[in-house]
Formats: sequence, C-alpha cells, structure tokens
Amino acid sequence: MTALAPLLQAYFTDRLAQRGLSPHTVRAATPGGCCSATPATGWPPPELDLGQLDADLVGAFLDHLETARGNAVRTRNLRLAAIHSLFDYAALRCPENAATIQRVLAIPVKRANTTVVTYLTRDEVDALLAAPDLHTWLGRWDHVLLALAVQTGLRVAELTALTWNNVTLGFGAHVRCDGKGRKQRSTPVTKLVAALLKDWSGEQQPAPTDRVFPNRLGGPLSRDAVADLLDKHTATAAACCPSLASKSVTPHTLRHT
Repeated sequence: MTALAPLLQAYFTDRLAQRGLSPHTVRAATPGGCCSATPATGWPPPELDLGQLDADLVGAFLDHLETARGNAVRTRNLRLAAIHSLFDYAALRCPENAATIQRVLAIPVKRANTTVVTYLTRDEVDALLAAPDLHTWLGRWDHVLLALAVQTGLRVAELTALTWNNVTLGFGAHVRCDGKGRKQRSTPVTKLVAALLKDWSGEQQPAPTDRVFPNRLGGPLSRDAVADLLDKHTATAAACCPSLASKSVTPHTLRHT
C-alpha cells in the first residue's frame, strides 16, 4: 500500500470530519484528480503515490476539466481548492514529498468573468405566478412554491428542506431555515403568501414534521425537479409576457428577484 491511500482516508475521516463540514462541502472537497490521474500515469488508483501527483499532472487535470469536459473556470477553481486542501494536510504528514507539495500549492486560481445576475420584473413575476393551473392539486402546489420562493429569496436547498415546524402563520408570519454556513434565518412573509400557505396547510392536513414541498415519497424535492417546474411555467408565462422568452429563468433568478 502506498502512502496516498491512508493519507486520503485520514483526510476525509479525520480532517474534514473534525472540522464539522457540511455534506455539500465534503462532496465539493473530493479530489477527483486521483482517479483522473490513472490514465496519465498508467497506475491504478490503489497504487498511486503522492509523489506521482506533481504540479504537471495536477495542471494537466485542471486543463482537462476545461477543454475535454467543458467545465467553467469556477468549477476548475473549486477542484483546485479541494486539491490544495488535501496537499495542505499532506504537508504535515509527508515531509519527504515537500518539494512536490509546494509546487502543487503554488498553482494559482484562474480569474473568472463575473456573470450578471438576472432578475424578474413585477410583470414577469405576475405572469409566472399566474401560469400554474389553480384548479388542479399540482397547479396549487407549484403556485405556493413559486410564490414563496419569489417572496422570501430562499435558496433551493432551504426551500425544499422546509417543514411545517419551520412555518409560522398568523401575526408575524415568517419561515425559518438553516441557511448557508449554518446560519439560522427567519424570513418574514407577506399576508398574501401567508394566506397561500395557510390554505395549502388546510388542504394537506400535514404533521408538523412533514415537508412543505415533499416529493412523491415524502422526502426532499430535488433541485432538478424545482428547475423543471420552473421551466414549464416560464414557457407558459412567456405566451403573455414575451420578455420571459429571452431570459434564462433559474431558481437562482427567483432568489435575486
């Protein structure tokens, strides 16, 4: 067994676990360069050594992300940050590879172009909220979700994780969530959205621990499912609001609206 295998195991089971990182951060920190290095080195992953993962190989992996896989510069920088984190950890445990580690840590991040965040106008929001068919159960479900997303600016993960325990109706109506960076947030809702939530709760008769927007099995709704319903209703709304046809409307667009 090479030194890389126990180093990787300790990195994930000790370093990341002790820091209490969220599952999303742990997944983002997975250094995919080890598996991608297999064709370049001719060695299977269990036989790779830390000394083989030099700056040239890591640089070739980062170039591969952009050219062959078509990843954006931001994705490339995220992968590099994960590799830097691993090599920072390795620097204290593998001094015999100090020169290789130093050169990998010296690989700089790339500057990325800043994307202009789009948002919806009042007319576009009205058209989008009018798109679901309120005569159907699914249409009312979509309408409540879109209205809450637009009015509160919750992230998709926050929206789909909401349970009825997180919703306070009546005086001082608001929704609570554990946001990015483990920050607890309470976001007020308007009387209109509070009334929609109250009607939706009365229709469903949920338990306090039930999700506000569950999937068919009662679990959290996926990000793709939210994007699909948004695409469907955006296409419908574009018929009466042509400006929507020229916009790329994503869940992140609703957050900035």
